[in-house]
Amino acid sequence: MANLRRLLPSFRGLVAFEAAGRLGSFTRAGAELGMTQSAVSYSIKALEEEIGQPLFQRGHREVRLTGAGDRLHAEVTRGLYLLADGVHAVRTRPADDVVTVSVSTAFATLWIAPRLQLLRTDLADIELRLHTADRDLDIVAEDIPLGIRGGRPKDWPGYASARFETEEIIAVASPAYLEKHGTPERPRDLLDHHLAHLDEPYRYAATWKDWLRSAGVPGTDRVRGSRANEYVAVVQMALDGDAIALGWRHLVEAFIDNGRLRKVTGHTFRTGNGYYVVWPKDRELDDNAREVRDWMLRQNPEADAFNDLSRLNVIQDGSGGTR
Repeated sequence: MANLRRLLPSFRGLVAFEAAGRLGSFTRAGAELGMTQSAVSYSIKALEEEIGQPLFQRGHREVRLTGAGDRLHAEVTRGLYLLADGVHAVRTRPADDVVTVSVSTAFATLWIAPRLQLLRTDLADIELRLHTADRDLDIVAEDIPLGIRGGRPKDWPGYASARFETEEIIAVASPAYLEKHGTPERPRDLLDHHLAHLDEPYRYAATWKDWLRSAGVPGTDRVRGSRANEYVAVVQMALDGDAIALGWRHLVEAFIDNGRLRKVTGHTFRTGNGYYVVWPKDRELDDNAREVRDWMLRQNPEADAFNDLSRLNVIQDGSGGTR
């Protein structure tokens, strides 16, 4: 433990850093954490001094992560989720207002984290607990009310499900990479670029070969690049300007919106799969879990075209599941 004290910065500084990096503002981070803006600034300055380099570029009304800050932020976010998960696992009396959702690390970091402030505003009386795991858990056996799954409902016969995203995969790169290496105009041009590959050990994930074949590109055995077994690391390679990555649209669209990533080529690989909120068919969702499920579905306006929330709730109340 003494060694960890020397190795790790203050927990207060890490929490302030995570919130400020996610929200892009010391003021908003302070409001979320119940701290003053100056306290957040002081904590982050102490963290930067301990690490030995700046983590933020400071503007008049907002702050942006530096390259080093960006890399650290992904690791800190993942670490804090794992820590919270461990603490919750040994609680003898879980709070009634806690709703657990089983998710991948990538979904927690890239989809949930940017929406946490909105979630806390919309569902102020509910605490969300993210249960991250390398593989999809059996939420029935683990007594978890909700999960996120990618695929098709026939893959989960024991679960009810509601779709909130379709699976669309694009190619993305940072402005720095494109300035240095040029912008590929056609999918086949990507064969001459450095690509970031995901070696997903447990869940099926489309590969560059799949994406290029869907665009009608021959010679896909020639793809080259760097590999990682976590999607967050793949996205980080793209953000750092090291490679072009496959971008699952619902996970990278925030980076496209803020200009940190750009879509390259006009091709989109639509797999026919979707991303779903799932829950056990034979168990009635409590009010809080139902609110979290419906909130997640509302984050995509098109989800209302896929699902009739009132119908989901009626069937859930009447039979414990959907058909």
